[in-house]
Amino acid sequence: MSRKAQRVLEDLKIQTLGAKGKAIGKTEEGRVVFIPYVAPGDVVDALVIKKRKNYIEAEAIAIKSESEYRVEPRCEHFTRCGGCKWQHLQYDQQLTYKQNEVLENLKRIGEITPEQIEPILASETIYHYRNKMEFSFSDSRWIEKEEIESGEIFDRRGLGFHKPGMWDKIIDLNHCYLQGEPSDRIRNFCKEEGIRQELEFFNPRNRSGALRTLMIRNTLAGDLMVLVQFYEASKNQIERYLSAIANQFPEITSLLYVINQKGNDTLYDQEIIVFQGKDHIEETMESLRFKIDAKSFYQTNSSQALRLYEVARDFADLRGDELVYDLYTGTGTIAQFIAQKAKHVVGVEAIPEAIEKANENAVINKINNVTFEVGDMKNVFNDEFVERHGKADIVITDPPRDGMHGEVVAQLLKLAPEKIVYVSCNSATQARDLKLLSEQYRVVRSRAVDLFPQTHHIENVVLLIKNIE
Repeated sequence: MSRKAQRVLEDLKIQTLGAKGKAIGKTEEGRVVFIPYVAPGDVVDALVIKKRKNYIEAEAIAIKSESEYRVEPRCEHFTRCGGCKWQHLQYDQQLTYKQNEVLENLKRIGEITPEQIEPILASETIYHYRNKMEFSFSDSRWIEKEEIESGEIFDRRGLGFHKPGMWDKIIDLNHCYLQGEPSDRIRNFCKEEGIRQELEFFNPRNRSGALRTLMIRNTLAGDLMVLVQFYEASKNQIERYLSAIANQFPEITSLLYVINQKGNDTLYDQEIIVFQGKDHIEETMESLRFKIDAKSFYQTNSSQALRLYEVARDFADLRGDELVYDLYTGTGTIAQFIAQKAKHVVGVEAIPEAIEKANENAVINKINNVTFEVGDMKNVFNDEFVERHGKADIVITDPPRDGMHGEVVAQLLKLAPEKIVYVSCNSATQARDLKLLSEQYRVVRSRAVDLFPQTHHIENVVLLIKNIE
């Protein structure tokens, strides 16, 4: 269907926000319309993009009347890069819709209403809060319509984020509000220096070029990591390029590189080479120190991660004599965070490198009452595991977005600890798991924690207490 033949929905009133942060309106016939980058209360003209059996997907082509909750987005790349989709919405309203989404999922999917619903914990910083950013080089960046129509000659090289739905196109970023300085200055320098040194930017279709990706990580403690992924480059090209970065930014404490000629740009199976400085950065959390290398997982909002773990610790209400299981422990941050208030903590994680880092951090922090075990959760967390480590009094679980495997839930029910603290980055899968656990447990407390302002993402923590038999 050509664009001209597509239907325009005139004077569409936006009612609320729904799945994946998209706004929702309804046609006169009562059909649901999903539309991004508009706010509840907006009245818009919307171009129909796709018609489905039960709903319509559309995009706003004109805002007839603005919502009282609308604010001016800060970012010049808003709507183009695909990130920060709620910049146009007042932050207090973002929190309201996030809280509502959590409670709606618990009720609709989990058939649960928590006995105590605590206020959502807002992020103290709503911009520049991320401690890790990853950007892609491209020799065929996304060209804006205005550039094409100008008739001017433009450079196709870019460094930024993938345009949504286009794996081979990059939105060239000028300024990004997700990470504080010197992130923008480093990224822009890396692009300009690559051009100056006549290094080829990566072409994902042909799989050719020298510069592939750029990672920038920082910590509240003041450390700064920069990692450049090269696809194909000589030793001299690498040394010349990285030396320029090091000279321009002496504050970099860890300058690393990778030569990656795989089909994808993931780092986990790659050799990380130290060009200058340390092979890691360090973060502090209360009295704890955590070493973070290029492959380490660490919550991307450091300040809010502390508050998230404080909620989990508060919900656990440890007395000091408990055996605690920490499922999906990652690099052991939660395990070590609660260890000082528990008798012993056993952490389980599928990624061997994460467990290595967890053990290393435990030594650094002089924590002796933690044990870490590596393996696929559904295979490791079994009767033999319980027999070796003892029956847990409390289980803390922080699974990935897909939630817990059915066998893990079944083992939890079999183990039947007195308390379960469930930390989740996806309230829908959390609700699904809670429904299964509700045959033996009450959902006593629930608190959402916002780690990702300007987006629809939200963390939620619930406390489950075993029913009295």
